[in-house]
Amino acid sequence: MQVTKPDELPRSNRDRTARTQGALMQAARALFVDKGYAETSTPEIVAAAGITRGALYHHFEDKRALFRAIVTGEALAVAAAIEQRALAGLSPIDALVEGSSAYLDAMRVPGRTRLLLIEGPSVLGQAEMKKLDEENATRTLRSGLEAAMDTRGLPLAALADLLSAAFDRAALAIDAGEDAEDYRNAIVMLIRRVVGR
Repeated sequence: MQVTKPDELPRSNRDRTARTQGALMQAARALFVDKGYAETSTPEIVAAAGITRGALYHHFEDKRALFRAIVTGEALAVAAAIEQRALAGLSPIDALVEGSSAYLDAMRVPGRTRLLLIEGPSVLGQAEMKKLDEENATRTLRSGLEAAMDTRGLPLAALADLLSAAFDRAALAIDAGEDAEDYRNAIVMLIRRVVGR
């Protein structure tokens, strides 16, 4: 009697879909980071993924939709890293400091700064990227600010937006080779001065 090994069992449609989408996203991410969105063609993506062009368009409306899915995944990963580090039990200010440090660390994943801060606004536009950021990293920042300070009468959305811009600027500088510790220390000082009571 022949025994079927688990890896030889027929895969469900869901498994095949997830595997195909994952291969497309992984191949496209590498190309977008290496060459940029504009210089990456769909034939290159499908060749790198080992998938047909028809499969690409079955899973994603177009190259832009594929890019959006990748950028959304990156933004979710950053927010998850922040939330994991800003654990309960820390003082609200310490949680903000840990969260900002987690943001800078998460943005050091190769290619992430380019995807989220350079290619993303260029491809998807400022409004769509701002919305994506507000649903993820800026949401965690706003929540941390609310916990750490008396926000009555303060323009909280504007404050979160300005601090978020400072974090993004730090991530770009670090990605360009500047000293990460200098930027980390400057962010900590900024948070403690802004939020300090």
